[in-house]
This record gives sequence, C-alpha cells and structure tokens, in this order.
Amino acid sequence: MTNTPETINLCGLKREDFQTTIDGKKTDLFILKNQQGNEVAITNYGGAIVAIMVPDRDGNHANVIQGHDNIQDVIDSPEPYLSTLIGRYGNRIAKGHFQLHGKTYNLPINNGPNSLHGGKHGFNAKVWDALQMNDYTLVLKYVSPYGEEGFSGELRTTVVYSFNNDNELSIDYMATTNKMTIINLTSHGFFSLSGIANPTPTIEEQICEINADYYLPIDETSIPTGEVRFVEGTPFDFRQAKPIGRDIDSDNQQIKNGAGYDHCFVLNKKEEGELSFAARLTDPHSGRAMEVFTTEPGVQLYTDNWADGYKGQKGATFPRRSAVCFEAQHFPDSPNHPYFPSVVLKPDGKYSQKTIYRFYTIN
Repeated sequence: MTNTPETINLCGLKREDFQTTIDGKKTDLFILKNQQGNEVAITNYGGAIVAIMVPDRDGNHANVIQGHDNIQDVIDSPEPYLSTLIGRYGNRIAKGHFQLHGKTYNLPINNGPNSLHGGKHGFNAKVWDALQMNDYTLVLKYVSPYGEEGFSGELRTTVVYSFNNDNELSIDYMATTNKMTIINLTSHGFFSLSGIANPTPTIEEQICEINADYYLPIDETSIPTGEVRFVEGTPFDFRQAKPIGRDIDSDNQQIKNGAGYDHCFVLNKKEEGELSFAARLTDPHSGRAMEVFTTEPGVQLYTDNWADGYKGQKGATFPRRSAVCFEAQHFPDSPNHPYFPSVVLKPDGKYSQKTIYRFYTIN
C-alpha cells in the first residue's frame, strides 16, 4: 500500500486539502508528531489547530480539538475563531475605543457594540509565514502593518508551536513594534476531550478546576465592569474541581450576561509572568485530561455557548456547549482599565508569553 497522508497520519487529514493561495501567500497543513505516536495538526491560515490526536484510557485515539478538514471550511467557518490564533488584541475592547499616548484609537465594531479579537480581519484570518523546524516544532510569523484594523505601529509576531514527548503542546509568542501599541495574543482552542463526533458530546459532565480566587464580572455586552470579584459562593468557584455543568445555568446575573461561562479568571500567581498552573479539565468517560500552564495573568473560560450544531471535520458536528476554551491572556478591555495589568508594548520592549496544554489520561 502506498503511503498517503491518511495512512501515515493519525488524523487522516490531507495536506493538499489545505493548500491554496490567498493574496499571494500559500496555505498548508503541518503535522507535529512525538515519540508517543501522538499528533497535532496545524494550518498556517490563522494558525488554526485542526487536530490533536491523543489516546483515551484504553489507548484509542481521537481528535480532541474542534476544527475543519479543508482550507475552505476553515476560511468559511461559522465560528471564525475556531481553534485559531487571536490578535492583535484577544477578547473585547469596549466600543472599539482606547487611548494611547494622548491619542484616541478606533477599532472595528464586530461584537455587539464592541471590538472583539482584533477586529473584523484579525490574526485568525491571516496567512502566516510557516517553517516546520523538525517533527515536533512549527514556527509561524506575521507582520501586521501600521494601522491594520486601527492599531498603531507595525507589529512583528512570531508564534512557535511545539509538541514534546510528554504530550505537551507549547505555544510561545513573541512580538516587537516600531511604535507604541497594545497587544494581547492568545490561542482560541475549542477542546472536546471526549473526541469530536456527530454530534460531539456536551462538556457539561467534564470536571474543571481553575487556579483563581477572583474573576472579572462583565456587563450585558461582556465588557468587564472594572470590579475584581471573589469566586467564593458563586458559580465561578472552580478552586475545587467540579462538573462544568453544575452551575452553568444558575440563576445568576453574571451567568446570564455570558449565556454560561464567558469570563476572565484572575490566575493566582506568586510573581508576575511566572509559568504556573492555570486550569485542569478531565473527561470522566474517556479518561482524557488536560492541564493548562501559562505566564499570562488571566484565562478566559468560554463554554461554547453560541454553537448551533454546525459541521466540522470528517462529519463531526459541534452543538452548543460541546467544547471548552481556556484562552490564556491579559484581561479584556485592559486599555480602558488603568489598574489592569498593562498591555502596552513600546518600541524598545519585547512581548512574550508561553502557554502549555498537557494531555494525559486517568483511570
């Protein structure tokens, strides 16, 4: 039998299905493999992770991240941020306005009255320059020109994906600018630890733990109110692991504002910028588990509250609440909250962050 991508790759995705040319730049599919025989598949269109193939407790592999199986479906996805990179500014900026060095900047409005995830054509919709260094490392680069989506400064961004033998998918982000600007990069992975299927099972029975004593309440348009609220006694207390579905439909105004969980948690840190434990997710049915570590001060928990059963990869469908997102990032709307950790990047500075998603099994 000849070696086709389907016979040599666990995910069964075909490289040629991800190859096209957009604005003179070529898209492609890259497969990272480790010595455990597991895989991560990524396209350089938006840096989208289209497959993470890891075993359950019985050794059966499945794709645990939501994605599509060809480039056109990635481009046309009903969920434009499906497991993509996000920039220049992850999450929301109120009414698309912020001030920097005495000047007001206006961003595209694309989420109610606010700007979301970098505007209408953010990093999720860009073709990144790609170089696969070896079996387990992919380097993506993108130069965002001055004024793109309303942001100041030219931003040069490098993102490195690596997948090691401990089943850790590491994402390292680096960026520089030639003029003062704001930046808040993240990865918007839609994780389905049970494995994508038709339909992909709900995440409500999955067990979640978040290393955060505080979270950021939001208004009815999902913008932080400015308050930093203690999680104790609220549906947002994940300091002790609990099923995601336990409080997801609570009679709680914050839950109603987010239509479930769509909130930033203030991670417990001993010092700013340390790489530390952020969250853990466990699927009791498959035995798959995932831990998140990050240098970022926050993590946005999003429980896929708006999916409608749209079609994904290889016949899979993605109903409401069939995925969990842990978006490691700075806080939403930080430019408009001076006491939030700064998201300003200066020409003499360097932006960097590291987030790790580690996969394993439990009995």
